[in-house]
Amino acid sequence: MDEHESYKQKKQDPSLKLFVVLAKAQRSIADLVKEDIQGYGLNTTEFGVLELLYHEGEQPLQKIGEKILLASGSITYVVDKLEKKGYIERVPCPNDRRITYASINEKGRELLHGIFPDHWQQIEKITAGLTTEEKKQAIELLKKLGTYADQQIN
Repeated sequence: MDEHESYKQKKQDPSLKLFVVLAKAQRSIADLVKEDIQGYGLNTTEFGVLELLYHEGEQPLQKIGEKILLASGSITYVVDKLEKKGYIERVPCPNDRRITYASINEKGRELLHGIFPDHWQQIEKITAGLTTEEKKQAIELLKKLGTYADQQIN
């Protein structure tokens, strides 16, 4: 088999094709979501932190990074920015001075209340290329793929 045939065979490999299609879809969807979020004066990381605090309540700073996949140095920077914008507050842990929590305040809650209906509508618009049943199938398949990939890492 010559080099050209080998390349052609690799290009047709469903594993490689799946990887490329997933990457392209993720990038396209992420770009549209980013554009939507920026319309509210936030970047996607700031939005992710606010959304986490809104739905799960106050969080230790070091746990935020784990939950939204950010390095600890980046979390401090994002929390500083959100605090300066007046959307969150730092709350010292009463039992352990080494731990500081981030907590969404009323201004942050009001912001998300204003954003969510339109943002949700935008997400529905972005994913309208699939039927409800196809979305459910995609969710299950991507969870399965992600779980398997996680097992390979650990």
